[in-house]
Amino acid sequence: MKRAQYTERGPDPQASIAAVESATPEPAAGQALLEVLAAPINPSDVLTLTGLYGMLPPLPAVGGNEGVGRVLAVGPDTQGPAIGQTVLLPVGCGTWSTHVLADAKSLMPLPNDADPLQLAMMTVNPPTALLMLREFVDLQPGEWVIQNAANSGVGAYLIQLAKVRGLKTVNVVRRESAVAGVRETGGDVVLVDAPDLAKRVREATGGAAIRLGIDAVGGAGTDHLAMSLTEGGVLVNYGAMSGEPCQVSPASFVFRNITLRGFWLSKWFIGSTPAQRIAVFGEVATLIATGKLKSRIQATYGIDQIKQAVAAAAAGERNGKILLVPNAQ
Repeated sequence: MKRAQYTERGPDPQASIAAVESATPEPAAGQALLEVLAAPINPSDVLTLTGLYGMLPPLPAVGGNEGVGRVLAVGPDTQGPAIGQTVLLPVGCGTWSTHVLADAKSLMPLPNDADPLQLAMMTVNPPTALLMLREFVDLQPGEWVIQNAANSGVGAYLIQLAKVRGLKTVNVVRRESAVAGVRETGGDVVLVDAPDLAKRVREATGGAAIRLGIDAVGGAGTDHLAMSLTEGGVLVNYGAMSGEPCQVSPASFVFRNITLRGFWLSKWFIGSTPAQRIAVFGEVATLIATGKLKSRIQATYGIDQIKQAVAAAAAGERNGKILLVPNAQ
């Protein structure tokens, strides 16, 4: 087997990671040996490689926090998914690998006939979008939600999940070249960010009262979303793509009672019950299997191309996700 391993962190995320050979392990009692079908490279993975993410594994480490696999073998007297079953890989198990060992009982079966590339991306971005849509404001069909970084992976899922729930989306991007792709995804309104964003949002929505905003940019972009919300609105931040702290005018807090909240999926995992996690993942898997939820893919790479894959994922302008297909020939 091969694993994409790194022994140090630094400003160039691809510099220290490489495909390393090791013996393929035999599953012990209670374990399953999984062939990794696909694993994405997320912004959080890139930040982990540079040392800037909020949770860092001890070194040396194997990259990858999510993905999908197939059961190849199980240990003696082991209960769990059958050999050949597609399963969700455990979070944080080092999915940038040709094979992984896992606790068989904890594995969640997935539809065998669904696209493994789409299933591979279901652990982080779709639940993030789903939970931010439903956990902070009780939105009703016909209402609007506004988000920035709408051309991101989370942004695309949020647009699709909003449509499933009968919601409309205002989608903010930072460059004109991203507008067409967000429209193709199904964004109802797509605008390029600028200081006059709130005025253009009101014009585009007919003055609709927008109660929920989703911010992944930080800096002045946070304030632009805050100004676009109705009185008492909630703004949820889950990232800082600008590299700057969130900025919100005191006028939004004092005179319009805007609330700024934060969301991190890792914290939700810690606080949620197994039943809650199964319900969320089950909903996401069903939407993917039925074609109602999907993400654009820019390129796939084999594990021997891990440096090129990480560099592509870290590039500023992409039109889709970068995925590792470790067992590709």
